[in-house]
Amino acid sequence: MAIEGSRQGGVGRRIRLGMVGGGRGAFIGAVHRIAARLDDRYELVAGALASDPVRARESAADLHIAPDRAYGDFQAMVEGEKAREDRIDAVAIVTPNHVHHAPAKAFLEAGFHVICDKPLTNTLDDALDLVSTVRRTGRIFGLTHNYTGYPMIRQAREMIAAGELGEIRLIQAQYAQDWLATKVEDTGLKQAAWRTDPARSGPAGCVGDIGTHAYNLAAFVSGLDCTHLAADLSTFIEGRALDDNAHMMLRYGNGARGMLWASQVAVGNENGLSLRIYGSKAGIEWHQEQPNHLRFAVHGKPPQLITRNGPGAGDAAGRASRVPSGHPEGYLEGFAQIYTDLAEQISARIEGRAPDPAALLVPTVEDGAKGVKFIGAAVQSNRENGAWVETTLPL
Repeated sequence: MAIEGSRQGGVGRRIRLGMVGGGRGAFIGAVHRIAARLDDRYELVAGALASDPVRARESAADLHIAPDRAYGDFQAMVEGEKAREDRIDAVAIVTPNHVHHAPAKAFLEAGFHVICDKPLTNTLDDALDLVSTVRRTGRIFGLTHNYTGYPMIRQAREMIAAGELGEIRLIQAQYAQDWLATKVEDTGLKQAAWRTDPARSGPAGCVGDIGTHAYNLAAFVSGLDCTHLAADLSTFIEGRALDDNAHMMLRYGNGARGMLWASQVAVGNENGLSLRIYGSKAGIEWHQEQPNHLRFAVHGKPPQLITRNGPGAGDAAGRASRVPSGHPEGYLEGFAQIYTDLAEQISARIEGRAPDPAALLVPTVEDGAKGVKFIGAAVQSNRENGAWVETTLPL
């Protein structure tokens, strides 16, 4: 296990970050790098940025990573960084889904903190193995469900936790896109090719890619875990191997009922993630494409529009905000909030102090395992003609 004190450098520097995946032609790698740098808490110093060693080193050169820290694969990166006095503090894993487990486990066991894209893994066994590894090594692990970083999502979570909605009764989550409404995976589009390939994406397509975001967001905001689901998964594009549309009913432990719709063939939708939660006293409604607004309606009173820095917004929204009222703040800033919260956790570990409690809202490895269980339950339910399937995990 890595030594956290003298070898890590302590107070007064950026966190040294490595990256696995995210090289030339990768969309999400660039997003992670922007998010990591937005609040000036990280410096990218090492990488194994592609599965091909030549492309990996060329991608590292593009990002001005020193040649001796441009690795051909993640195993070489683990060994190379372990041997350095100025080793990385954390690694971001931004590969396709099937290459999450092995590097995450290797870096954790070598003593490094891990930031991993979602879904956590392709199989529940691998997900539970990472849960066990994080607990055994004591390393910090953050899962980048980036929409949990939006100010108004944290505002909604704070309001529900304070009882402003009363007993939660109904949860409706949806994520609608149209970018896979034709068979674009056959055109050479890299992002479509791996997401529709069971070998790389896992047992589900739309459900694993965006359904997991809607499912996680519902749990994050409501504070409730789903216990059972019934799913109807569809593949509308002929010849596509994985689902591109999903309808689900959800049951929660407190008796609340939910619905989840995820689609990548809903023509006319770009990134339509939205959440509605209704309690015995009030309801909230949020739309990702208008992220700075939260609709709050108390029973019997006119609805109220809460804005990010306006009247009604609390500490949780303020802490996750960067720009003045009325200026748009969105996807990259929400993603950056995840990285900034993790930076506070990692810095606190390096400095031997307790982290700011407000920085502990980052989805964890346990949340990741719940997401993998959700994917498997949806696939099983669909296979059993929409039967109710348990989603709980004894974590």
